[in-house]
Amino acid sequence: MASIVDSPTRQAGSLDIRPMTPAIGAEIHGVDLGAADIGDCIPAIRAALLEHGVIFFRDQDLSQEQHIAFARHFGELEIHPATPRGQENPEVLRIAHGPESRGKENNWHSDVTWREKPSLGSILLAREVPNCGGDTLFANMHLAYERLSDQMKRFCEGLTAVHDISRVFAGRLNKTTEELHEKYPPMRHPVIRTHPETGERVIYVNTGFTRHIEGLSKEESSWLLDHLYKTAWDVEIQCRFRWKPGSVALWDNRVCQHLAVSDYFPARRVMERVTIAGDKPYFETR
Repeated sequence: MASIVDSPTRQAGSLDIRPMTPAIGAEIHGVDLGAADIGDCIPAIRAALLEHGVIFFRDQDLSQEQHIAFARHFGELEIHPATPRGQENPEVLRIAHGPESRGKENNWHSDVTWREKPSLGSILLAREVPNCGGDTLFANMHLAYERLSDQMKRFCEGLTAVHDISRVFAGRLNKTTEELHEKYPPMRHPVIRTHPETGERVIYVNTGFTRHIEGLSKEESSWLLDHLYKTAWDVEIQCRFRWKPGSVALWDNRVCQHLAVSDYFPARRVMERVTIAGDKPYFETR
């Protein structure tokens, strides 16, 4: 994932790619994600994803079936436990908030790190958005790692953290911790992971799902996690995306964290997400 962008607009094959910040994010124009020949663009789109971490498309009139078909070009899809049973397209997670439901995603996190193999990425489509507010922020966690001191890097690279689904979803799914752990037991992942395609090192703990760091006291673990969480707050490694109906975001969950700003209550915001399955995180010594 590039940390420096040399020009505001760049052509990659037939793609019109317009970086949003030097650190992360780019809009891609002139692409119909529902087109029958979209497969021809996938190599260039994937290259843009690896370079920019998150990429955005505007004015996409996609059915759920087209959304799913586009996502399948990047790998197998996963079904989130929050998806209602019997849903026609279980691959689509609908995230809807309005007068009866205030948004709860307003914290920095990586998706589904409670899985043994957390997702490669997510593709989020805006169905309905408020007149203003409801933006999503993304942070480059490779650059967050690079801004650690050399001593802190060396210390964190040998650590393992525990990730737990119940921290968020016990209440939302109305299940006990024990019930959730029967199907989704807590998972151990390296605090610093290696991106499997770029080889970059990435901070891989998040406020949503990380429970503690193994081998440290409770106080030490809490202090270090808090320190690492706050690295995502640096505005110099972020981009901010303002949604419109038909906007699509595709992000690399292995290098990005994101935060959905819940500032639009009681307006409605309806999104649909399809998630691409990933691999087990690892740390590779150099």
